[in-house]
Amino acid sequence: MIKFVRNLTKLIKEKDPAIHSNWEVILYPFFKVYIYYVIAHFLYLHKFYFLARYLSEKAKRKTGIEIHPGARIGKNFFIDHGVGVVIGETALIGDNVVIYHGVTLGGTGKDKGKRHPTIKDNVVIGAGTIILGNITIGEKAIIGAGAIVLKDVPDNSVVVGVYK
Repeated sequence: MIKFVRNLTKLIKEKDPAIHSNWEVILYPFFKVYIYYVIAHFLYLHKFYFLARYLSEKAKRKTGIEIHPGARIGKNFFIDHGVGVVIGETALIGDNVVIYHGVTLGGTGKDKGKRHPTIKDNVVIGAGTIILGNITIGEKAIIGAGAIVLKDVPDNSVVVGVYK
């Protein structure tokens, strides 16, 4: 656990130049929500669904960031600012993904099973973006602030506005 916290602290300091000390990191919403997520995800995988959801709801109330414990998140994931971020149960997030505040990785309400987006490696998702449904955002894609994405995005693409 100590190694995990050290790595998370290092990641946050690398990604946010406004953090000047290790102590400031513990005040950071992403720091708190990610620790809750890791524990809740472990519980979810072991079928302790109520406890997993309890922890994720507690984290949401403390941080304004909602990560369903069923979501799968890769290495070096980072949420900057964070308030208003929603990540659905069947979302898959690759390595080195950065998400800004107000982003929704949600479902359309039409699908069963896999209902939420897959975000591949090295993607940046701008503030206020809405990505809905069982779609894939390709590697190294950049999704501009305020975009609405309703269909697959190819690797190495830049998407702005409504993409359907």
